[in-house]
Amino acid sequence: MIQEKTIRVCIVDDEPIACRRIQRLLKEDSSIEILKICSNGEQAADTIKKLSPDMIFLDIQMPGMNGFEMLKSLPPENMPHVIFVTAYDRYAIQAFEVHALDYLLKPFDTERFEEALSRAKSQIDRDRSRNLNKGLYALLEEMKTPPRYLERLVIKASGRVFFLKTDEIDWIEAQGKYVSIHSGKEEHLVREGMNTLENELDPRKFVRIHKSTIVNIDRIDQLQAWFHGDYRVILKNGTMLTLSRRYRQKLDELLGKPL
Repeated sequence: MIQEKTIRVCIVDDEPIACRRIQRLLKEDSSIEILKICSNGEQAADTIKKLSPDMIFLDIQMPGMNGFEMLKSLPPENMPHVIFVTAYDRYAIQAFEVHALDYLLKPFDTERFEEALSRAKSQIDRDRSRNLNKGLYALLEEMKTPPRYLERLVIKASGRVFFLKTDEIDWIEAQGKYVSIHSGKEEHLVREGMNTLENELDPRKFVRIHKSTIVNIDRIDQLQAWFHGDYRVILKNGTMLTLSRRYRQKLDELLGKPL
């Protein structure tokens, strides 16, 4: 039997009750080692530099140095993976910009915590295998020169905030002032305009095929000629969409040849 590698964790929160709850939940996982509980940003920065934890559960609003300031103070060799734990959803965009693993809104239930922890553990395992567990520092540097295209979207649903990688998107549908993001069996409603989102997504991966539809080209299985110059776009999951004649040129350019 292969033994699971230990994940070394620090908890950073100025609320003792919140710290105790996270500590209690983490102790139920035999693969987690809690190194230290810190009550402020300065203490956390010193601890992380000394102990180099794999992951931290980090509150944002704390006396003195807040969570984001603490992260920016760390040298690259000490940068851990981060799950933010906060009572405020207004910091979600900033958390997204530093590519946090997850964003837990207080009060959270056990199921939501376990979901965040499971995703974090999977990411840490992947990063270890690729020797990229220092990646957050490089991503923090990107805040100075943000990437040209979105890599993840902030999704707010059922009282929680999480991140959806754009690579996991199958297709996008306009819904008035909102867009509906289709990813596997899930559908998420996001307040965003189609034109804005189209400009933010990598045009090498996403193409507008209709005034109300954007599709991830990696999800396309086949194209079928339809009426009046339109095409049916059939995705690998069986979803059928329409390629409007008006948008054929964009797909032609992406494919490198006319349909």
